[in-house]
Amino acid sequence: MTPTIVQAGSAANTVPGSGSFAVDVRARTVTEQQRVDRAMQSLRPALPWATLDIDGGPNRPPMEASSSAGLYARICALAARLDMPEPRSVAVGGASDGNFTAGVGTPTLDGLGAIGGGAHADDEHVVIDELPGRTHLLTAFVRDLVGGEARSDHAHA
Repeated sequence: MTPTIVQAGSAANTVPGSGSFAVDVRARTVTEQQRVDRAMQSLRPALPWATLDIDGGPNRPPMEASSSAGLYARICALAARLDMPEPRSVAVGGASDGNFTAGVGTPTLDGLGAIGGGAHADDEHVVIDELPGRTHLLTAFVRDLVGGEARSDHAHA
């Protein structure tokens, strides 16, 4: 849970009459998401004359680990057959379109794009040297998923 946008006051030398802030909440399970939402909705002001308006709520389901477990095992086995490194498994609690597909029960494996780091930060980057290998693995994975045979050659651009 991270407060992200904070606004209050109209001048440096006065007590603000009102304020607002947005909170970004990430959860790993639907149960946890619901628990946090109930807790947020139950907040009450500490001062009797104050008001507290809580708007919003979850805007996408979390991507639970179970939604990707089968596909992750499959791509790891494929990587081993191709003599390639196993893709890392990480749970970042992020928000992608994959949250929607996983939320309706479609097996979803997210994070197969470019390898890099620093997401959404000044040092965000892609490791160019990793692109050919990642492209080869993804091509083989798609071929495997649609019933084609994954080739073990490393003749990739």
